[in-house]
Amino acid sequence: VQLQASGGGLVQAGGSLRLSCAASGRTFSGYSMGWFRQAPGKEREFVATITWTGDSRYYEDSVKGRFTISRDNAKRTVYLQMNSLKPEDTAVYYCAATLAGNYNAKINARYYNSWGQGTLVTVSS
Repeated sequence: VQLQASGGGLVQAGGSLRLSCAASGRTFSGYSMGWFRQAPGKEREFVATITWTGDSRYYEDSVKGRFTISRDNAKRTVYLQMNSLKPEDTAVYYCAATLAGNYNAKINARYYNSWGQGTLVTVSS
């Protein structure tokens, strides 16, 4: 599956953005999808993940209550709604796809085998 992320930009602290990740290729079925981010000088970190059916979603602690991951399988698109943004949310955001089944794999970038190109989110204070 090929992925393309979009929707990043510059926003003031407290503002909102919605990221999108469009999938293409022969199959999208069965993939769990995740969002990761990488701030300058830091390692890539897990943000959120959603299962194929959307019945399970997991979030990194610092974004719980502010970010919401969702998907529209008919449109082959995954979203990350980001509210109450903080300067520390500034990063390049990547979407990724995995067939991994368990929780520990879904929050680990090593188990994702398809990645989008990243979209930059900048939150000013």
